[in-house]
Amino acid sequence: MVQYDPPHRSHRTDSHSKVLQTGIVPSASGSAYLEVPASPSTSHSTLIPPTSSLKIAASIQGPKPLPRSAPFSPTLVLTTTVKFAPFATRHRRGYIRDSAERDLGVHLETALRGVIIGERWPKSGVEVVITILEGDEDAWWGDSGAESGTGSGLGLLNVLAGCITVASAAIMDAGIDCVDMVTGGVAAVTRDGNQKVLDPCPAEHQDIVAACAVGYLASRDEITEIWLKGDVGADPDELIESATHAAIGGVSVLKEVLLENMEARIKATNEGTKRKHEDVEMTG
Repeated sequence: MVQYDPPHRSHRTDSHSKVLQTGIVPSASGSAYLEVPASPSTSHSTLIPPTSSLKIAASIQGPKPLPRSAPFSPTLVLTTTVKFAPFATRHRRGYIRDSAERDLGVHLETALRGVIIGERWPKSGVEVVITILEGDEDAWWGDSGAESGTGSGLGLLNVLAGCITVASAAIMDAGIDCVDMVTGGVAAVTRDGNQKVLDPCPAEHQDIVAACAVGYLASRDEITEIWLKGDVGADPDELIESATHAAIGGVSVLKEVLLENMEARIKATNEGTKRKHEDVEMTG
């Protein structure tokens, strides 16, 4: 019987810069794509890759005026929708949102609501649409005692952290004013309680007893979202602090994306102004 190594995902803090990109959906107000790649851990050829990766796309629709039938709102109405693609996990997903996807949407809305300056868009709404193209499994399929892996366990925390980060990049691409950049981070504690794992892969660490996902504002040192799973014990502060350290790793990536976005916008504006002056000179 062929033995397969469990999946392993190891990357530096700054490695996200290679796979975080904005402006992928031209028709949207803002969009972004995030991929956390997996490193191969086996030389065997298998039909189902034993590696774990995360691929998420986000698009922003709005801000746009609310329908006339909608009640008056002095602030921006935020709507979040999170959906797994049918092929995102090992077990095929349905086209109707399930409870796990609705939970992700609620947690994502909580994380973003504390960031967006909604008072600047009264009687308006914005929709954040997240599509998970590939999500973390809750257990490795090569383990005989693995659970069904439907995405309802610890793997969901990694998905939430990725959704927060990619949604923040898409919001910046849309030019929506925010108090700070929010990033997602995950930390887990092993069974012995002595080891803290940042950005864990549930399929790789089989002895995880608790995990925490946060939405963190690094400049303001504030947390907009906390999601705990497992037996965190009487004092979860240390686990939450570890999750914030994981979230800080994505700040430099978002800053780089924001800088590239601003440079592209300035370049496009300058080219448009230059073209307008040339047209005026030709007609004159």
